[in-house]
Amino acid sequence: MDLARAALLVAQEEYPQLSVDLYLARLDQVAEEVKDRLANETAPLVILDEVIQTLYGRRKLKGNRDAYYDPRNSFLNDVLDRGVGIPLTLGIVVLEVGWRLGLPLEGVNFPGHFLVRFAGSEVRLLIDPFDQGKIRFEDEAQQLLDQGYGGMVPMRSTFLRPASKRDMLTRLLTNLKSIYGKIGDDRRALAVVERLLMIRPTAPVESRSRGMLLARLGRHEEAARQLEAYLRVSPTAQDRDDVRELVRELRAGRYQAGEGELE
Repeated sequence: MDLARAALLVAQEEYPQLSVDLYLARLDQVAEEVKDRLANETAPLVILDEVIQTLYGRRKLKGNRDAYYDPRNSFLNDVLDRGVGIPLTLGIVVLEVGWRLGLPLEGVNFPGHFLVRFAGSEVRLLIDPFDQGKIRFEDEAQQLLDQGYGGMVPMRSTFLRPASKRDMLTRLLTNLKSIYGKIGDDRRALAVVERLLMIRPTAPVESRSRGMLLARLGRHEEAARQLEAYLRVSPTAQDRDDVRELVRELRAGRYQAGEGELE
């Protein structure tokens, strides 16, 4: 999977005229800029430092702390145009530029805060894409966890497990789904959920979400069929009785949309 291309295709749902190749070329251009500054330097840590300096110093990339839940933070084209984003999309920029330069980088779906890892043969470092590309040693991960969870969550090795490109794309879409759910944009939320189902066709949570969104959008017959499909893959779900009742309401024309149904 080409991660940047996939992320731009997600953005194309919002921007139908978006040129994916144009933005891929912009990432190529950043990598070439770094390469030109390095001359013949081949040391990975020196290259990494120049990537960070170029993105966060010269190009002024930064985390959007003022409007964290702005949907534009999740669209890679907007991140490149506006220079602000969330940890995941900023991390994708770091990864894509680094990969173009041969750096051993990988994404880490750290709890609450996406990170990038430099997985060198002699040293392993964590890069915080939301904090100006700040570099930390892996043993500092507990400090990051404490900042987000007030010291209530102990560190586990699974928190630093490498994320596949599919994992990162799923997290990107899940973020968008959550944002659209918060602002009540059911049409856009449905488009995101349908993309999630392309990645994980039998995911119970997304199957249920699609049914709920279809119901709220007035597509009652489709909603009933989708929720029945959800019950088939999750016959022991805790909400099975509520969902069965909802299907009956949809079939009988008695359904009234409520809040808080999308999870």
